[in-house]
Amino acid sequence: MTRKRSRASVMALFFLVFSVCLLIFGSMIGILLVSRTPRYRTEPEDLLALFDKTIKGYVTETEWNAIVGHPVRHDDYLESVRRRAQYLMDEYGRPWQVSQGGSLLSRTGRKELAALRDHLASHDALRHQQER
Repeated sequence: MTRKRSRASVMALFFLVFSVCLLIFGSMIGILLVSRTPRYRTEPEDLLALFDKTIKGYVTETEWNAIVGHPVRHDDYLESVRRRAQYLMDEYGRPWQVSQGGSLLSRTGRKELAALRDHLASHDALRHQQER
């Protein structure tokens, strides 16, 4: 009789542990299905701040790549500006000099980036003015 009882208590314990694990895994799957992945959305202000830091020589290569290396899918104009900035890095980039206190872009690259920055700033100001 004690043997039957111990077998019954083992089975009850098994079903209890199984039920708790099933509940935990089920709720984790439910949470993962409901939650969304985080998204980063590049705005004109992000690019302007990055361009300002680059022109002044304070940006790191990692910071540049984090913003310029990320495609902009919500705004075609910003994507074209990002691609132009990426082209400037490919053409005039000097990432090896950043670690020695130098600038990320050559002098010509910084001049072209300043022109691109001014163009983006005027486009952004015009867009804000039209929204009002």
